Amino acid sequence: MQTNDKPITELMFAINEGKTQLPDFQRGWVWEDNRIQALIASITNNFPVGAAMFLEYGNESVRFKYRVIEGAPSNGNSPSELILDGQQRLTSIYSALFNSAPVHTRTDKGKEIYRYYYIDIEKALDPAGDREDAIFSVPENRIVTSNFGRDIDLDLSDRTKEFEKKMFPLNIILNFTEVQNWQNQYYAYCNYNPEAIKEFTEFNTKVIMQTMQYKMPVILLGKETPKEAVCQVFENVNTGGVSLTVFELITAIFAMDDFELRKDWEDRREKFFAGDLLSIITATDFLVACTLLSTYKKGGTVSCKKKDVLNLSLSDYKKYADVLSNGFVEAEKMLQEERIFSSRDLPYSTQLIPLAVICTLLNDGHRIKVTNIKNKIKQWYWCGVFGELYGSANETRYVNDVVGIMEWIENEVTAPKTVQEAYFNPTRLITLQTRQSAAYKGIMALILKNHCKDFISGREMDFTVYKAENIDIHHIFPRDYCEKQNYPREKWNSIVNKTPITYSTNREIGGVAPSKYLEKIENKGQVNTPALDEYLKSHWIDVDSCRKDDFDMHIVHRAKMLLDSIEKATGKSISGRESEDVIRLFGSRLG
Repeated sequence: MQTNDKPITELMFAINEGKTQLPDFQRGWVWEDNRIQALIASITNNFPVGAAMFLEYGNESVRFKYRVIEGAPSNGNSPSELILDGQQRLTSIYSALFNSAPVHTRTDKGKEIYRYYYIDIEKALDPAGDREDAIFSVPENRIVTSNFGRDIDLDLSDRTKEFEKKMFPLNIILNFTEVQNWQNQYYAYCNYNPEAIKEFTEFNTKVIMQTMQYKMPVILLGKETPKEAVCQVFENVNTGGVSLTVFELITAIFAMDDFELRKDWEDRREKFFAGDLLSIITATDFLVACTLLSTYKKGGTVSCKKKDVLNLSLSDYKKYADVLSNGFVEAEKMLQEERIFSSRDLPYSTQLIPLAVICTLLNDGHRIKVTNIKNKIKQWYWCGVFGELYGSANETRYVNDVVGIMEWIENEVTAPKTVQEAYFNPTRLITLQTRQSAAYKGIMALILKNHCKDFISGREMDFTVYKAENIDIHHIFPRDYCEKQNYPREKWNSIVNKTPITYSTNREIGGVAPSKYLEKIENKGQVNTPALDEYLKSHWIDVDSCRKDDFDMHIVHRAKMLLDSIEKATGKSISGRESEDVIRLFGSRLG
């Protein structure tokens, strides 16, 4: 890596000749008019505007599709350098101070406009003045109007009018020949008035020459810089522009072989990922899964870290993208079987990546349909959820689980790491207060999987009912009632006192004691007592506790039932159900 200061004249000529271009992942975006004026004011004042970062181009290990900066001629030249950071500043400088065309910009409200920029000679030389006040932005016809176009406030539509107003056009300021031509014509217009010559000479020294000699710090990354370093550097420095993802970088790499990855993903997303559950999968998630799948299939070291994803070949992407898309669809079906119907209720979006790869690998020969194989995958899945093991950086876990599950299925060897490591503390039930946690969402899915029924209609809460009846998670002993009884919030607001209930049923329940709302439901003739009791049991709710309004017994009974269901889902016994902490929190053992 090298750092040196380069004159902006040199930078602009390199942009104009195509020696400096943009990598294609640098999607165009436009600075506002007032930001461009502020940038011009800084440069003409010789104030620093920050460093730019370039990548020396030409090494086969980093091949990107490239394009010229907006407004620069497309001359077909290959670049020697690509701009990684500083795109907008360099584009603005090129457009406003070098290019003859009007600058494509926008108002602070986002309206697209085209502008030329001028500097007022007198205001620029005023030692008490603000340089920004000397910079003027005018429309492409160079006429500023007011009163809905009826009044002309400033007319710079020809050179004579520029001379008259002493307004110097900034798009020639870096072109020595053009500056000389403008100066000579200006002197002639002023009849070589000594005062005018003296004033312009001072302007030339303090503004024009200072701008021509302005230097910008440039950090140059060498040809040997690996792709993952380029990606990391860009993420670190490019805080104001387009965020560079792994997907953006690979899009530019694949574009060198005329493959439009963005369009491929958009088509794929519409075809396979349009449903609510899979809509959470990003383009980068898909590339990580594709890398995980391709490295597994090759039989060597399985890995899907950023550097591995950046080295995913186009041929491997084409080879596996379709089968992997179907693997995600198969994963979605499996989650729906486990009563996870929407992205909102998905415990971990990250766990979808290894799950989809596993489904893809087992889809070959339809082994994914074999019950004992599917049950192992489901056991692994629930261990990840209730062990809460997929909440951070997961690339290593993805690999361990994909390799481990395939070995577990093929050879009946030791269970994968996530199954081994999964542990659920019984006291965790009390701390599960909101749907932000994976275990909270997991318990809701297990209740739905128990074929729980609506308290009034008796309809099982399957996928159709879930979507149609606006099912959400509500309190069994209602909040208002619990607050009036001064029950501990940590208990009544925990997952132990919550269950999936339809919107209409929740309105019927209201804020009264369970015995009251159960009686209300029965008296309305909506359901008889034996049927209603069965509906409650389908939610693992203790009927006697609810009919007697025994809150403590209700909490203990339901906590036991929830722990039993977690044990069944994970295939692992939960220790500590009779510990002192459990007795202190629940008032009873949960064994």
